Amino acid sequence: MNDEIVGIDLGTTFSLAAYSRNGKTEVVRDSKGNCLIPSIISIHRDGNVFVGSEAKSRSLSDPTDTIFSIKRLIGRNLKDLERDLPYIPYQIKETVREDGRIILTVKIGDKDFTPEEVSAIILGEVKRLAGNPQKAVITVPAYFDDAQRQATRDAGKIAGLDVLRIINEPTAAALAYGLDRKRSGTIVVYDLGGGTFDCSVLSISDGVFKVLSTNGDTHLGGDDFDHAIMELIINDKLQSKSKLTPVSIAALKMEADKTKRILSSDQTAQFNLKELPFIGEKLIEITREEFEVKVAPLVERTIQCCKRALKDAGVKSTSVDEIVMVGGSSRIPLVRKMVQEFFNKKPLTSINPDEAIAIGAAVQGEILSGKRKNLLLLDVIPLSLGIETLGGAISKLIHRNTTIPAIATERFSTGVDNQTGIVFNIYQGERELAKDCKNLGKFILSGFPPMPAQMPQVDVSFIVDANGILTVSAREIRSGVEASVKVQPASGLSKDEIENIVLESIEHADEDFKQRMLIELRNKAGIDLNHARRIISNKDLKIKHEDMELIVNSMASLENSLKQNDPGTIKNILDKFQTILTPFASMAMDAAAKTYLANQKPEQLNDLGI
Repeated sequence: MNDEIVGIDLGTTFSLAAYSRNGKTEVVRDSKGNCLIPSIISIHRDGNVFVGSEAKSRSLSDPTDTIFSIKRLIGRNLKDLERDLPYIPYQIKETVREDGRIILTVKIGDKDFTPEEVSAIILGEVKRLAGNPQKAVITVPAYFDDAQRQATRDAGKIAGLDVLRIINEPTAAALAYGLDRKRSGTIVVYDLGGGTFDCSVLSISDGVFKVLSTNGDTHLGGDDFDHAIMELIINDKLQSKSKLTPVSIAALKMEADKTKRILSSDQTAQFNLKELPFIGEKLIEITREEFEVKVAPLVERTIQCCKRALKDAGVKSTSVDEIVMVGGSSRIPLVRKMVQEFFNKKPLTSINPDEAIAIGAAVQGEILSGKRKNLLLLDVIPLSLGIETLGGAISKLIHRNTTIPAIATERFSTGVDNQTGIVFNIYQGERELAKDCKNLGKFILSGFPPMPAQMPQVDVSFIVDANGILTVSAREIRSGVEASVKVQPASGLSKDEIENIVLESIEHADEDFKQRMLIELRNKAGIDLNHARRIISNKDLKIKHEDMELIVNSMASLENSLKQNDPGTIKNILDKFQTILTPFASMAMDAAAKTYLANQKPEQLNDLGI
């Protein structure tokens, strides 16, 4: 499996992987049939790292060291996160490096982690479940800017993945959709996930998927619906001004997510406040109507994005053949209702909204491998790219919704006599002034001869690859001086920092694997020891004295082995312990079953078929 290309959906709430083989796709599942890995990590102060469900279970017991929704932080700075900070129990800080780059980090214990490092830990868990592939296609929201795409690619590299392609999430969903649907027409992909929203308009014809336009909001998703419920509880229901602790914030967030899911099927939900010590009430009822009033403005924002996407594509809502809904938050009844009303067409909801994006990424992987030749994907760039000119204006070289790969060249000159270099500030966005757009970094062309102002002729080229990642080159025509650079975002890790992180991960790979094994074995041993204690304390089992002695001695041996740091020793002793305990565990189960049946009424036994 290692030579295959895995498709990975690195989500705000959940992450998962999929493979496409011989035209058939399947998501990767664990031994229990689960494919969704919670995008959460928790690092204990002793250095042990928990990922996924294990980390999620620590949200309340260790909220400041448990990191969720890291996708909302990637490629961002603190100013971008002002709306989120009140709802985040862990510590976030930013550092400005000497070269002007802004590094955002989350503090866990006594160490700072970048969003790329946290994302890499999550990707590492996905990679492990997928059989440790080396090559991957990773999805991102269509409206991710260059800095966020670069950061996602960096996270993949830190996780030990060769990221062959960064693909837009709604485009991936369209690929999944196109596998078993008609092969022509205009479709809209409405993608409302945990942290982001995208609307993409595509045309499909004879296996060619062409993105006509995309629009969205990288700060609109299920987290915002959770925040709305949290506000409803604190501000409207309780009218409380008490300062929330990290534990309270984590508890509110967890209960808000649970409430949101209940209200997708029920008309009312009970919001549990047991983790808020300053509150007298323990349960507060929330109705679906209250929830919908609170979140209607959020859903309306998604509809406005759909309108802009249709306008950019030159498509009327009545001309859309199908609306595909993906992303976990698309399950919310109000969302489906408002989408149906806007398009006047019932949207497709048969595709599993949690799995479609990973499946599409896997299909793209099979296309890249050359094993699937009947499909072609033509994607677009979501935001315009340009250069700051004199006075702070933006000269756009590549406009939004341009099909990628793309290249554009524009000629610039100097504004001052005898300049021997030019600093190009590179921006992404749709506004006309630099101050209103996202700064991606700077690029310097130097070393050409001094000349009068306007005499140098500098051709600047922007090249956007199939991943939507930008490279800038410049050449002074008269002197022939030229330079080229892949844009290093103003916020994010440098190439050297990424390499150091990768080298550290390789250097500590054996140690990290050993620590993971120790954690898993100790957890398993703890469960089995508790089971053994219940067995030996059960007087009804009539265990022989020599058998009791055998169990107690094997328990002591296992407990002693847990004090060591040798996974091999613990595993050997644990295997022997489980062999000894198995027959007595069967006795305990039989006894429990007999007790249960003895307490049932005859009619209940009939219902059980006994």
